[in-house]
Amino acid sequence: MVEWFIILGSALWFGVLTSISPCPLATNIAAVSFLSKQVNHTTQSLWMGAAYSSGRMSSYMVLAALLLYGVASTPKLSHFLQTQMNILLGPVLLLVGACLLGLIRLPSSSWGLSNQLQQHLAKQGQWGAFALGSIFALSFCPTSAALFFASLLPLIMAQQSSFWVPAIYGVGTAMPVLIISALLTLGTIQVANIYNQLTLVERCARRASGAIFLLAGFYYCWLYLMPFLR
Repeated sequence: MVEWFIILGSALWFGVLTSISPCPLATNIAAVSFLSKQVNHTTQSLWMGAAYSSGRMSSYMVLAALLLYGVASTPKLSHFLQTQMNILLGPVLLLVGACLLGLIRLPSSSWGLSNQLQQHLAKQGQWGAFALGSIFALSFCPTSAALFFASLLPLIMAQQSSFWVPAIYGVGTAMPVLIISALLTLGTIQVANIYNQLTLVERCARRASGAIFLLAGFYYCWLYLMPFLR
């Protein structure tokens, strides 16, 4: 039980860290801004935010299931990951830590949705909000890709969980959306202040997490990789 709390807590933190990273944070705020223009009162805004958040969660769960069962259908790869996961984990943690600290810069993707398409989906009510969340969840930037594929995916495979771990991660990525959905009623100036504050929090959280990832990576390399190389 304690182990599961640690695993789900880690998944939630990865999600929160993803949500306040520059690219996902900007898309989340843009999406909520579009959605909020289609409603007349706060309750509707929260429902739209919840639908958007559910879309993000669904995409992560489907992607996790495809990756998990795709690996499971390849016996040799599945056996290799199950037996050598600890050896691989050290270098993976070092890579993620270096990306979070900006020591390694991965190429950014230019993929995105046009303004017109975002507005069109926003006008479709809760189903449009759900679709918008689903699509935005799959628009990985370097930081979110590192957190999902290099940090969350090993947890998913180790626990054989295509539901709870990615679902909790999805909750983490959606937490700012629900908060901003409610705070949008205060006006654009307040939202701009919130954005600036979250940017500062993201910088501090990313650096602290990057340092932790590096320390954990060195520990796993020393414990599992070094004996393997001797």
